Amino acid sequence: MKEKILNSEEFKHLVKTKKIVSFLLTLIEIIIYFGFIFLIAYKKAFLSQKIWGDINIGITLGIVIILVSWILTGIYIIWANKIYDAKIALIKEKIEEGE
Repeated sequence: MKEKILNSEEFKHLVKTKKIVSFLLTLIEIIIYFGFIFLIAYKKAFLSQKIWGDINIGITLGIVIILVSWILTGIYIIWANKIYDAKIALIKEKIEEGE
């Protein structure tokens, strides 16, 4: 049965979709992270501007990047639990019914 699942077109499409979702979320994270690194390297004066008290733009952006990373992880977890796992269950059901 395992081989039937792995060879089914629905499963192959689902794997492709999973790769796309993973790639896009990873790309977003990399762009945000390296954008911050480039700001540190080339726009130190901008990042050192005070917002409130001793808190500057750099610290604020660093915290925002961490929060965005958690949010992107949450998006993937929600997608995997609600969509990916549900579709895997449907594929298994269809193949079991066909046997």
